Amino acid sequence: MIPASAPELKRVFADLHIHIGSTERNEAVKISASRDLTFARIAHEAAERKGIGLLGIIDCHSPGVQRDIAELLDNGQMEEAAGGGIRYRNTTILLGSEIEVKEPGRGAAHYLAFMPDFERMRDFTGWMSKHMRNVQLSSQRIYVSGHVLQQEVKARGGLFIPAHVFTPHKSLFGSCSDHLADTLDPEMVDAVELGLSADSEMAGLLPDLDNLPFLTNSDAHSLSKIGREYNKLQLAEPSFTEFVLALQGKEGRSIAANYGLNPRLGKYHRTYCLNCGELAADLTIERCKECGSPKLVRGVMDRIEHLAKINGRTVPYMPEGRPPYINQVPLEFVPGIGKVALNKLLSAFGTEMNVLHDASLEALTEIVGESSAAMIAAARIGGLTLETGGGGRYGKVLK
Repeated sequence: MIPASAPELKRVFADLHIHIGSTERNEAVKISASRDLTFARIAHEAAERKGIGLLGIIDCHSPGVQRDIAELLDNGQMEEAAGGGIRYRNTTILLGSEIEVKEPGRGAAHYLAFMPDFERMRDFTGWMSKHMRNVQLSSQRIYVSGHVLQQEVKARGGLFIPAHVFTPHKSLFGSCSDHLADTLDPEMVDAVELGLSADSEMAGLLPDLDNLPFLTNSDAHSLSKIGREYNKLQLAEPSFTEFVLALQGKEGRSIAANYGLNPRLGKYHRTYCLNCGELAADLTIERCKECGSPKLVRGVMDRIEHLAKINGRTVPYMPEGRPPYINQVPLEFVPGIGKVALNKLLSAFGTEMNVLHDASLEALTEIVGESSAAMIAAARIGGLTLETGGGGRYGKVLK
């Protein structure tokens, strides 16, 4: 018998943390997200303008959202993918949920759960509704432990991924635990999401993360923010099954690269005083040294350095096979690239991913001129000058 040839692998861009603002009937889902973020509009934006091939929508536990999905499947606008997920044109949507857990005596943390198919997501909703006050809304607290949540996710064949693990509000290491095993079973964690204020080198200071895959996602609360951070995967096709293989590094599937904002652009990168705006990097203080205010927002970099001291690690560990983390500024942030210029670029090259990865400098110059083309080229490799963010204020691209 002649063995079947291995499938040809291809580049797939993946952003796996997108919120839904409302249902098609205008029911609120993520209160802080734009109402333009419906399931159908997110799919269209990702497929047609962004060039995202694997998309994680993480409010699919909501019964109102599930009604929208069922209607899209029934009318043929979308279909269930053979390998898991919902297919829209060339994009596959992974059905996810962001869930808040607060362990006794600890701060709250957010976790992402992805289900293989629509049926199991609906079953997951049925279980969560017994332990959650309002299952219609996004990022709601569930009144079970992290261990129980992990077990329920795994019982349905799902993936469990701690979200934005270092942010000072509602994250595993930012507000809940010093160690992974304090609140979770490490064997049931499939990956970690770094968040906008951290990168792979920073995360490499924590031994707990040495053997876990890293993901970089947008946590988008508006259509324009989709793809501000994303991953490049090597897959046979965009699907849940293929994504699992990529996380496990099996059969040639892989996370080939993480593309993210320079952590300095993140709004929680450094510790700041909300009262006077001063940098306050010393985590041992309870009040701002400048004005005496207790309103300090702990920065991601400062928190990671504190945890590294606890673990006695001074040099980041980068295991063999860890994909490169590439600092990249999204087109929306690039000086001189407004809506008019962006629309010209999309008309010429199709999607933002094509602009950022495939368009030559010469071709870009023909569309937006030499100065803007040079800016885009610098944005691709993190070559723009930045102002550091912190205290809930995003950093800025200066030039």
